[in-house]
Amino acid sequence: MIDLHCHSTVSDGTLSPAEVVRLAHENGCTLLALTDHDHTGGLAEARAEADTIGLRFINGVEISVTWHGRTIHVVGLDFDPENETLQTLLAKVRQGRLKRLEAIAAKLEKKGIAGAFEGALALAANPEMVGRTHLAEFLIQNNHVRNKQQAFAKYLGDGKSCAVPHQWAELADCVNAVNGADGLAVIAHPMRYDLSATAKRRLFEEFKALGGAGIEVHSGNCDKNDRLNYALLAERYGLLAGAGSDFHRLNDFSGGTLGACPELPPNCKPVWEHFRRH
Repeated sequence: MIDLHCHSTVSDGTLSPAEVVRLAHENGCTLLALTDHDHTGGLAEARAEADTIGLRFINGVEISVTWHGRTIHVVGLDFDPENETLQTLLAKVRQGRLKRLEAIAAKLEKKGIAGAFEGALALAANPEMVGRTHLAEFLIQNNHVRNKQQAFAKYLGDGKSCAVPHQWAELADCVNAVNGADGLAVIAHPMRYDLSATAKRRLFEEFKALGGAGIEVHSGNCDKNDRLNYALLAERYGLLAGAGSDFHRLNDFSGGTLGACPELPPNCKPVWEHFRRH
């Protein structure tokens, strides 16, 4: 009952950090990391609630990275949140979000969908962290699409009609910042990236060479075959294994159950066995 990847209202989740902790505890979680996108602002609240109810809590963040023109995510775990280099990197990544939102909204307006910029901002609990998920919710609420999957498939996904390329953090800068904050860097949900086998090998090799620690062997609602496959890949590249629900909101069937990730395959070396801070 370990969950090292979930989100709160500090980024694009719908529950407060304390609510996330309470729900994870109710679901039987024994070890939790809150990993909001490019922001650590919810960690203090989450830790205070975890200490109150007796849940082991780990500092976390999910960092947006551009790698060879592709967007990937890296989860930082068990780090010092006061580290200046890490916070500078996260602030820089956040600053680009509003500019990207404006550009996507302009493309949507040309397709006859007005008000996307203001609508997405209104849906974001933290305007600094507005993103494509909020745009998708705006499109759903205004009957332009049926669900989030259709919003990304038709408008917002990479290469789609309203997509806007964006330069996030460099992979090297991301890994160096997490390591410099005495943390562990883990590639988030590698099964979701549309990468060839060759590209995936390059990513894992480069990540490992830079000092990356692991990959998520389980993410969201992936199946047993995914876990077995990525357990073998982690073993092949000498990487630790992470697991996370990628929880954002209740009744979202694209994610897993908060706090209730399945057991990892036996050949895995769990990342949590290498935590030092808690």
